[in-house]
Amino acid sequence: MRIGELAEATGATPRALRHYEQAGLITSAREPNGYRDYDERAVVRVRNIRELLAVGLTLDDIRCFLPCLDGDVTSVRPAAEGLRIARERLAVLDARIAAQTEARDRLAAAVSRAAASA
Repeated sequence: MRIGELAEATGATPRALRHYEQAGLITSAREPNGYRDYDERAVVRVRNIRELLAVGLTLDDIRCFLPCLDGDVTSVRPAAEGLRIARERLAVLDARIAAQTEARDRLAAAVSRAAASA
């Protein structure tokens, strides 16, 4: 299937698919006219990549999941490396949430002070 067909089947953009390919997460053959040609398995792989990106992993993180990207990635028992990466990502997200919450609280307090003095 061509890149546009894969994009339509997975909800990814052609640009994202080229990015995944450049990152080594998906592969394609080249037709004589230079067009990319993906096999049917790429649909599952791209959906899994998008799922892992949606939960906060990066493309670099996803490389450790390559052996299970062609199946139901959520039902496979994670390897120790996969768990380590997921825990690291979770810690990063927790730190970002804490920083944003602190900034929000400071802004709310400033707005309250400003409103009280107006």
